[in-house]
Amino acid sequence: LVSKPCSARQNFSAAAEKALNNQINAELSASYVYRSMAGFFDRDDVALHGFRDFFKKAAEEETEHAQMFIDYVNKRGGRVTLSAIGAPKIEWATALEALEDALTLEKDVNEKLLAMHAVADNDNDAQMTDFIEGNFLGEQVDAIKELADMITNVKRVGTEGLGIYLFDKDLKA
Repeated sequence: LVSKPCSARQNFSAAAEKALNNQINAELSASYVYRSMAGFFDRDDVALHGFRDFFKKAAEEETEHAQMFIDYVNKRGGRVTLSAIGAPKIEWATALEALEDALTLEKDVNEKLLAMHAVADNDNDAQMTDFIEGNFLGEQVDAIKELADMITNVKRVGTEGLGIYLFDKDLKA
C-alpha cells in the first residue's frame, strides 16, 4: 500500500501529531514500567499481591490510554509513529520505592499531557484540547493524588513486616 495524504486531516498540525506520537510512546513506556513492577511484586520472594494487582491494573490503563491516542491520531488524519521503549527497572528495595517511582512516572506523563495541551491550544485546535481535557487531565491528577496518599500511608506503616503486609492485604481487597 502506498501512503497518500489523508482526507480526514483538518486543522491538525505537524506539531500536534508529533506531540501525540510522543504521548503514545510515554503511555506505552509507563505501561512497560508498571508491568515490570507487577512482575516484581508477584515474585515468590516478594509476594505482595495487592501491589501486583495495583500495578497490573495501572499497566492496563496506560495501554488503554496509548490506544486512545493511536485511535485519535488516525481519526484526525495523522500517522502513528511508534518509538523504541527502553527496558524498565526490574528491582525495587521496598514497596515505598516502587510507589515513589510510580509517582514520578505519573507526574512525568502529566507534564507531557500539559505540554501537548499547550501545543493544541497554540494551534487553536479545539478538538484536541477537548480530547485531552475530557479524557486525561482529571484522571491524571487523581492518579497522582492516589499515589501520594499511598506513599504517606506506607511511610506510616513501615516498609517491612506486618505493616506493609496489612497494607498490601488492604490494597488487594
